[in-house]
Amino acid sequence: MHLPIHHRLQYLTRRTFLGDIGRGIGSIALGSMLFPQLSRGAASEKGLSSGLPHFAPRAKRVVCLFQSGGVSHVDLFDDKPMLHDHAGKEIPPSVKGDQRLTGMTSRQSSYPVVPPLKDGKRCGQHGTWISDLLPHIQGIADEMCIIKSLHTEAINHDPAITYLNTGNQQPGYASMGAWVSYGLGSENKNLPAFITMVSQGTGKNPGQPIFSRLWGSGFLPASHQGVGLRPGANPVLYLDNPDGVDSTQRRAMLDDLAQLNQFRAAELGDPDTLARINAYEMAYRMQVSVPELIDISGESAATLEAYGPDVRRPGSYAANCLLARRLLERDVRFVQLFHRGWDQHIAIARQLPNQCRDVDQPTAALVKDLQQRGLLKDTLVVFATEFGRTVFGQGKLGDPGMGRDHHGRSFTVWLAGGGIRGGMEYGATDDFCYNITQNPVHVRDLHATILHCLGVDHSRFTHRFRGLNVRLTGVEEAHVVKDILA
Repeated sequence: MHLPIHHRLQYLTRRTFLGDIGRGIGSIALGSMLFPQLSRGAASEKGLSSGLPHFAPRAKRVVCLFQSGGVSHVDLFDDKPMLHDHAGKEIPPSVKGDQRLTGMTSRQSSYPVVPPLKDGKRCGQHGTWISDLLPHIQGIADEMCIIKSLHTEAINHDPAITYLNTGNQQPGYASMGAWVSYGLGSENKNLPAFITMVSQGTGKNPGQPIFSRLWGSGFLPASHQGVGLRPGANPVLYLDNPDGVDSTQRRAMLDDLAQLNQFRAAELGDPDTLARINAYEMAYRMQVSVPELIDISGESAATLEAYGPDVRRPGSYAANCLLARRLLERDVRFVQLFHRGWDQHIAIARQLPNQCRDVDQPTAALVKDLQQRGLLKDTLVVFATEFGRTVFGQGKLGDPGMGRDHHGRSFTVWLAGGGIRGGMEYGATDDFCYNITQNPVHVRDLHATILHCLGVDHSRFTHRFRGLNVRLTGVEEAHVVKDILA
């Protein structure tokens, strides 16, 4: 059988041939700009090229526990004596400065300081303060590196969550997991390199919307976008064979479809066609791997108890944490959980304890479970959010409906595991948890550090897009936070 390109040449006229030659050099140049991956050949399943990782990695895989809505660093990780001494009084103008506020608090007549809603204690050998709302996370303090000086320019949810997940406030850019998949490939041929799950918390319900572009591939090849697992017996849509179609028939159909797509790819040189072939093949392999993944009947009673009472409820944060561990031990490269409900502008005294109960025990159980199985040493755990909350209240002081507004100038995230020093704090804020006073860490620096733990130099890890060498860390300066590396 002739390939389509040979068939086309059989009927190519002299006039068309000469015209194509005249445009040939320009076509080659345009093709190299539009599809640079074709000029360097198809990437292997192990990653973009043999040049990655750039150096020996400390982490082989990542789990990102993304707390959507803005975790209150004031209440959970960054208590200061001044907050109690100044409770109910106006935040000093010298502290508040001219920071841009959202429309929800910019017209308030007063900005009274509200101390943490719950007491906490000094935890671990380092004695880092963690709220009593997180008693199980208090127990893993020696594994955690708490960064108290993260900052972002974004003060509204969509730009902020997009920024932290893709390195850019504008939609259309590749997500962290897609970059990692693109650069390092997969270690498990039967599961995608990048898998995501979403859960709804019991704090603010419904929480901020979570869009699939947060795990999209952007301008990277489509095969590197995240695959979302849904709760329940059908975690991936259209994965099961239709009624009346058995595995043998499905295999034959896919072989025929792959051949047609290969003909089309040879004719047009479209990398998305090749990505489509890979997607069909992955879906076929997932018909076996996914049912085995979600079957937790083999987990011990002790393990299930450790993750908490919600672990048997599909789609809960606890259930997703257990599935995350099962994915990581199967060498899925990047796993990301999104947990909604942290946007507590109102009724924070009621909403925050509920939200903390959702995540406290499962998060600690995941870290301990990875440690017990020898996986934590080469798995990077990232507990992140898009920004923090203000030290001043939103609404009337003392009102049950009072909450806290967005605060991007300083907030807290923590990391554990592969390549990270445990039992430490990094960075500091002022006496009002409002401004950074020591070791600021930008979102770009966080991305650079995550890539570094995976053996990737962020400044050399680029993709040609619209004539630019685009990076996860963007075009502005970014630094690996070396002081937190093990």
